Amino acid sequence: DVGGVVFYANYLKYFERARTEFIRSLGFELRAGFEEGISYVVHSLDVRYLAPAKLDEILNVTASVSSLKRTYIEFEQFVEDSSGRRLVEGNVKVACVSLPDNKPRALPEGLKQALSSTGLQS
Repeated sequence: DVGGVVFYANYLKYFERARTEFIRSLGFELRAGFEEGISYVVHSLDVRYLAPAKLDEILNVTASVSSLKRTYIEFEQFVEDSSGRRLVEGNVKVACVSLPDNKPRALPEGLKQALSSTGLQS
């Protein structure tokens, strides 16, 4: 932004990309669920801004599963600068929904198994 730091809402975009890439690294494309009438929506989030990132700074954004339930995934996420200093931390709850009514539905079993294999106890 005009202050030479990353605008606060951009961190949500960074979190989104990290979650998408994390799921992709497990062999799943979330958009592929559209063909099966499945979508994933952010239900809620809690974000703590600890320090600003500067414009053009290289950042590391992580996503890990903190809780896995029948219809949703909770992610723990961090943004750190290149020295490892934590700038932003957050928890994001992503719900699995049926299309087109957007009602909660069970996570696909294959995805749930893959997420469980990351060391999480469901």
